[in-house]
Amino acid sequence: MTTRILPAVGDADAARSITTLLGQLPEAEPAAPVGDSTQLVDTLAQLAGESLDELPEVVLVHERIGPVPALELIREVALRFPAVGVVLVTADASPVLFAAAMDSGARGLVALPLSYEELAGRVQAAAVWATGVRRHLGNAGEVTGGVGGRVVTVSGAKGGVGTTLIAVQLALAARASGMSTVLADLDLQAGDVASYVDVQHRRSVVDLAGIQDVTPRVLQDVVYSGDQSRVGGLSLLLAPAEGERAEEVDDRAVRQTVSALRHRYEVVVIDCGTAMNGANAAAIEMADTGVLVATPDVIAVRAAKRMVRLWERLQIRKAEETVTVVNRYTRNTEIQPPLVERITGTRVARTTVPSHFKELQSVVDAGRIQDLEAKSVVKQAIWALAGELGLVKPAAGERGGRGRGDRDRGSFGLRRSRP
Repeated sequence: MTTRILPAVGDADAARSITTLLGQLPEAEPAAPVGDSTQLVDTLAQLAGESLDELPEVVLVHERIGPVPALELIREVALRFPAVGVVLVTADASPVLFAAAMDSGARGLVALPLSYEELAGRVQAAAVWATGVRRHLGNAGEVTGGVGGRVVTVSGAKGGVGTTLIAVQLALAARASGMSTVLADLDLQAGDVASYVDVQHRRSVVDLAGIQDVTPRVLQDVVYSGDQSRVGGLSLLLAPAEGERAEEVDDRAVRQTVSALRHRYEVVVIDCGTAMNGANAAAIEMADTGVLVATPDVIAVRAAKRMVRLWERLQIRKAEETVTVVNRYTRNTEIQPPLVERITGTRVARTTVPSHFKELQSVVDAGRIQDLEAKSVVKQAIWALAGELGLVKPAAGERGGRGRGDRDRGSFGLRRSRP
């Protein structure tokens, strides 16, 4: 049996050493190493979207991989791709690290400097385990590969561009189509989702920050689901009422929380606000689709460009992987979507959201965005945007979109017509 192996190694010298040794293993088919955590998850998601059979049996994670730390990356791979055996490659072979790696979902640990016998044994054991899992899952053609739900982050180029409104309505559209949906508020210091949908809550994302393993039972205790009929059937993970508690939520907590949400819900919509910090940066990096909201004015478009460049410098999302949504669009504005696309280097959504505050004013003043009338042109546009982003179930007879784990890149899958 041929064992496909995907090494994730951030160090060039270590990559050469590992690749050379893997090439000597019997019946091994090593792939070219990936250089960072984002590339690894993207590659696995793309393969899983095609078929479970396309996934490698074994993934090797080097201790110096980045930007996501090795143990956190192992946890994410184990959660999203349970049919892949993950092996940690590290110079620290202590019992403490071994236990931590196993707790994160690794199937083994190989000590540096590499030994042929040890590497062969760990790879073989992980491959046998992965093969057994796939056999247990049954017909590979009918299995998603454990990719889980689709994660979409919604960020604002600057304050006041309508980020929360769009996030709420995208989530409502997904839920209305029959998808299990959660709306998470990661605008940790100034999150307004609770105010927009008029709910009172005691628990927030802060309650998940100190928990080592976010199980479904833990999520159930923290996620708001009381009287879901009031919020269109949505589940809500809300920001803390006390803004100063935002510091308790770090990137590790967010990665763990987003992974847990992804595996419980078909659609996860995250309102990231406009302020960048380690927490929402982690969410944006993990997202299948990163949405950036801007209005068609010079200040907002310049802010969008700054935000995109910041994401690129932080290596959390490339410009071409970002979808910009033009909100409050009017036909007679000088700044049209093609110009926004050219300035920001992103892909602008085909669907624009029209400027029509009069139909929004009553529901905004009442804090009941979910009550926006079906005939509202703003609501119709945002729900059409949800369809464009692949957040709603296709109608009977329609062709399905890409796999949930596929990151938006290359083609957007839609013709670029403009209103």
